[in-house]
Amino acid sequence: MSTAGRSRHWAQINEVSFVAGMRLLFGVYRLFGRLPFRLMLYPVLCWYIAANARARRASRDYLEQVASHRPSLRLVTGLPGVMRHFAAFGESLLDKMLLWGGLFPTGQVVLSGQEHISQAIARGQGGLIICTHLGNLELCRVIGRQHPALKLTVLVHTRHAQAFNNLLAQLDPGSQLNLMQVTDMSPAMAMVLADKVAQGEFVVIAGDRVPVSPQPRVARAAFMGRIAPFPVGPYVLAALLQCPVYLMFSQRTGDGARLSFELFRERIALPRKQRTPCLDQLATDYAARLEEHCLQAPFQWFNFYDFWADSAIDEQHAPH
Repeated sequence: MSTAGRSRHWAQINEVSFVAGMRLLFGVYRLFGRLPFRLMLYPVLCWYIAANARARRASRDYLEQVASHRPSLRLVTGLPGVMRHFAAFGESLLDKMLLWGGLFPTGQVVLSGQEHISQAIARGQGGLIICTHLGNLELCRVIGRQHPALKLTVLVHTRHAQAFNNLLAQLDPGSQLNLMQVTDMSPAMAMVLADKVAQGEFVVIAGDRVPVSPQPRVARAAFMGRIAPFPVGPYVLAALLQCPVYLMFSQRTGDGARLSFELFRERIALPRKQRTPCLDQLATDYAARLEEHCLQAPFQWFNFYDFWADSAIDEQHAPH
């Protein structure tokens, strides 16, 4: 297959095309519990993996890259690893449904680094939170609803996953309330977000997927031993907002989860003459933190496309 065929943009991939199967499995969980859910999950996974060669190949390549980068992990690769990777993805989808269905044990979510956010809230100060597709991103939204002082606006591009988001909305119409669809960051949208931050709110944006654009603006950084493209949008937005920037990572742990916050930068400045090296350094620092958390739970990073494929993007597409 050609490189172009292998490097299809993530937004063109319907990563939840087995949503009908997940709806059925959610019913199984509610009636019988998690073990029967897991037993029935594998036929759904087998069908999905067999039908989606691109996602299967991306999972295999990612796991092999992690294994070669950190041999001491003794990571399961090949088809068994792919099955385990997608099983973790299926578990995460169930957890999302449980969260919005009021069935997830939020009391078993362990928080770390939350003092960074608490101190900002106490000062009436908003900020930007850069998240990842590691673990369960829904945790920040649910916990945000449990703590009224924490106001979140999550920037998303979810049209490729509309069926699953409709399912979440059926479980809880409030699941869609703090989402803002973003394809490109316009000046008008930046002003809206600046107002939110000025009012002490927090904007959440993913840092591990390139923009939905024919000419994405990216920085390059080492990730798992190879150079990969990372979006510059979070850092450009942070420079516009002139607010503290935090990182957020989540990880499933047994019957609960861990949600970690880190202070990334007090402020981000992008001098015109040093813009590109500054963006590359920010992406490098972010990629290093993402890598460390991914190595703790490699099967919980859910980017089922060729993450490194666009590292040869022509320089005209890079930020200037």
